[in-house]
Amino acid sequence: MTIARVLIIAGSDSGGGAGIQADLKAVSARGAFGMTAITALTAQSTTGVTGVVEIDPAFVAQQIDDVVVDIGVDATKTGMLASAAIIAAVADRVRAHRLDPLVVDPVMIAKSGAPLLHADAVGALKAELLPLATIVTPNRHEAEALSGLTIHTLDDARATARAIHALGPRYVVVKGGHVGDGPEAVDVLFDGASFRAFHAERLDARHTHGTGCMFASAIAAELAKGAAIDDALAVAKGFITLAIRHGLALGRGVGPANPLAELYAQAGWPPGGFESG
Repeated sequence: MTIARVLIIAGSDSGGGAGIQADLKAVSARGAFGMTAITALTAQSTTGVTGVVEIDPAFVAQQIDDVVVDIGVDATKTGMLASAAIIAAVADRVRAHRLDPLVVDPVMIAKSGAPLLHADAVGALKAELLPLATIVTPNRHEAEALSGLTIHTLDDARATARAIHALGPRYVVVKGGHVGDGPEAVDVLFDGASFRAFHAERLDARHTHGTGCMFASAIAAELAKGAAIDDALAVAKGFITLAIRHGLALGRGVGPANPLAELYAQAGWPPGGFESG
């Protein structure tokens, strides 16, 4: 049996709802094999982040080297990178190993508001990693930070996607979960020449922890399997919508979206289906 291989370069979430843990679940659910280079350890639960320990950049690079040399990589996804030094190490390894396609989820702030990227590292992300990206997947707040623009409408999202594209990635998708308040969440994709929109029902759901991680990882898994960008995005959009619809009421705060919802539904479990989270 052969299987598509996805390298995930990101931080660990001790609560299991986001970060490396969510990435691995999403990649597995999409039928690919996930490998990891951990950039940071977080003490985290559904109520927030209480501590962060960053990994030595040289050891982040060593993790990447060992995986690439032995197992091989069909697609790479980055999440929490924490510091400019870690970004530099990751970018160096991406170039050295020609890791392509590369999905960059520009993680900056946790849902609880805790910073996951040093303020002085945003410039390194823009200068060193975005030019290497096949696609970058910011939400509204990340897109505003990367572009210096403000988003209220879909036209604003398009302008922001154009500004981020000028930083070097081949594709930019500005996610629509926090844009507007209409009945649909619309993601805007820009390839440097034209825009495409991806629509899904806007869900009034509480348990949405890890959605950005899962979405980007689902894209990476589809690209690893050979899908075109538009097809990968369409699959990931449907995947994350179902994960949100059936979010898990775990913990005392914002519970995780459910990356296994589709697999559970296909297996007929639980009997009677899920209740919405």
